[in-house]
Amino acid sequence: MKYLPYQLTREELIAFTPEWKGERFADGRPKVPDSVLDKLQKYVSITFAWGICSSKGYKWQFRGGFKSTIAGEVTVGRALTALYAPCRPDLKEVIYSTGQANGRIGDAISWPIDELVPRDVYVADVYGKIDQGAVIGERLSTAVYTNSKNGSIQNASVRDIDGIEGIEGFNCFYLGMHPTYASPTIMLMGINCPMRMEDVTVMPGDVVMAKDDCVFFIPPHLAEFIAVSGAIENYRDQFGMLRLRERKYTPGQIDAGWSPEIEQDFMGWLAEQKDAPFTVEDMEKVKGIRTW
Repeated sequence: MKYLPYQLTREELIAFTPEWKGERFADGRPKVPDSVLDKLQKYVSITFAWGICSSKGYKWQFRGGFKSTIAGEVTVGRALTALYAPCRPDLKEVIYSTGQANGRIGDAISWPIDELVPRDVYVADVYGKIDQGAVIGERLSTAVYTNSKNGSIQNASVRDIDGIEGIEGFNCFYLGMHPTYASPTIMLMGINCPMRMEDVTVMPGDVVMAKDDCVFFIPPHLAEFIAVSGAIENYRDQFGMLRLRERKYTPGQIDAGWSPEIEQDFMGWLAEQKDAPFTVEDMEKVKGIRTW
């Protein structure tokens, strides 16, 4: 018997993410490679990622209005989702008792945290609840960071904000602070299940990009394309600004579609950049991305 109403099997999760062809976790969740996450974190802005996702038909991947505990820092990782609903005592008792019978320990709000692995981002939807909406405080945030070495997205309030801010390296995105706790008023309905966060649909294994008040979810099958094209665009920007400072080209020449001569100049300059995280073959794969 499933211990949560929204608990996908490995086969179901694979079926619901058919465009992902890469490695998966044991439970079926897409496992976007660390190298792709690294490129996204270093080279790609949320605006850039939004442009590509929107052009591919994924128009509802962004949500704003958050607070974050580390201003200006970008958090990138794989989404582990946790879905909460208002408490219904009979259903909550079934969830708790069957979870305990399946080896779950403690309050159900800790169960998703037990499943976190490095580079995960804990994404909890508590339907925007502030008063009695916090499913993490200082102690559970410490557990989140210990297991994932990454951040957290809380579509709800948090408790113990001073303690959370004191966890070095833990970037928590949340709606507000409230001293109450949620456990008596909510129940865990699903782990690693599809869920709605206001006007965004989040899937397990989506790549989270979050900074300041913004959170963005990249479908896993688009992550590498966005990472490579973002890195290329970053280097094109470096080249363009260099040539503008040198007064070799005018702003109009750099800001418009580049002439064959400028493209050739760029390729020559690029050959000298030994740290470029992409190849000429990568550039061919994402050719023509500047469509937004």
